[in-house]
Amino acid sequence: MQKTHSKTIGYLLWIFGFFGAHRFYYGRKISGTIWFFTGGLFLIGWIVDLFLIPSMDRKAGLRYQAGRCDYSIAWILQTFLGPLGIHRFYMGKVFSGIIWLLTGGLFLVGYVYDYLTLNEQVDEVNRGV
Repeated sequence: MQKTHSKTIGYLLWIFGFFGAHRFYYGRKISGTIWFFTGGLFLIGWIVDLFLIPSMDRKAGLRYQAGRCDYSIAWILQTFLGPLGIHRFYMGKVFSGIIWLLTGGLFLVGYVYDYLTLNEQVDEVNRGV
């Protein structure tokens, strides 16, 4: 099994897990969205996730391709500098990075889109698609 995601980052994001951050990180968009709108499924799911992170980490390693782009770095850049497009520059998407930089992540709509699709974007870069 290849190592694509970091349990350390997963647990750090779990601290804010009632917003679904760790679930988005591991590619679980639907449950991440549910966690976001329900406060981590009313904090119960958030507590349960403390024990589920190792499993989510293993499944991400099976699902996504390791390569030149590191998922954790891309996620950190997206989370803290996403509206500036720094994560897009990191992935080699210079043109869209410039657009993100000039438009605040396409007026934050692109920022949300990237939050939902970042794992797939990194996976495509790593597969050479």
